[in-house]
Amino acid sequence: MEKINNVTEFIFWGLSQNLEVEEVCFVVFSFFYTVILLGNLLIMLTIHMGNLYKSPMYFFLNYLSFVDICYSSATAPKMLVDLLSKSKTISYVGCMLQLFGSHFFGCTEIFILTVMAYDRYVAICKPLYYVSIMDRDRCNKMLLGTWVVGFLHSLIQVALVVQLPFCGPNEIDHYFCDVHPVLKLACTDTFVVGVVVTANSGTITLGSFVILLTSYTIILLSLRKQSAEGRRKALSTCGSHIAVVIIFFGPCTFMYMRPDTTFSEDKMVAVFYTIITPMLNPLIYTLRNAEVKNAMKKMCRKVFWKANDK
Repeated sequence: MEKINNVTEFIFWGLSQNLEVEEVCFVVFSFFYTVILLGNLLIMLTIHMGNLYKSPMYFFLNYLSFVDICYSSATAPKMLVDLLSKSKTISYVGCMLQLFGSHFFGCTEIFILTVMAYDRYVAICKPLYYVSIMDRDRCNKMLLGTWVVGFLHSLIQVALVVQLPFCGPNEIDHYFCDVHPVLKLACTDTFVVGVVVTANSGTITLGSFVILLTSYTIILLSLRKQSAEGRRKALSTCGSHIAVVIIFFGPCTFMYMRPDTTFSEDKMVAVFYTIITPMLNPLIYTLRNAEVKNAMKKMCRKVFWKANDK
């Protein structure tokens, strides 16, 4: 059957239909988005100016911060504009681009977190081989792999959606174009597409989560053989990683490890992995990491001295 598409734009319901609530949300999420931009840019600047990127852990942290900025920017700017707008519309093409961007950067972040867990596993469980295993060439290949897999995942998601006919209604009960709310509007049976979408997202989410849990479980068990100072340092580093994993994967599992259904709570759950996690990452990685804090202090001193010299 030939595809019929009468829909040229979609209308978001947004986070709330209450104007006062929307104004409060605008102030709160504007602050959150500012923290995301400044916090992650600060981490990237600290890593480069402090020459920390030579370490594999900070090499990946640098790109995690970059992905956090891109991931939140795929949804937050549009959401902020809509909070002050009476008409919350997005074009069909814009919706598909937002769907692609959110899944591309979200999937890339998942695999960067997985690679960071592997890095900590090698550093703690195989310290004598760490330099040879996590050399720059291998780090570059793993990083490239995260981008390639993220691209393929999002390409599949968008390809499944764009071949569907949309003939109305065109109202999305969400604040951005995500795959399940959009599938709900298709004027055809989406059971098979929904199963493929769930399998695609679910395999990545569950598979990565299992790998992460396994890695950190092995790391925590191996700490019994470490000295008190070694345990303290390892727990400080891994603790921040585990906190990020729980905050990010908890909501993602709820959203994508289920059949093609939508709930009213989905919007608030999505806020956690699109806004809250990218905002907390800089705080978690700086407050829990003495090396990053020291590098930030040195960078601030350099900036202060240069300002005084002028």
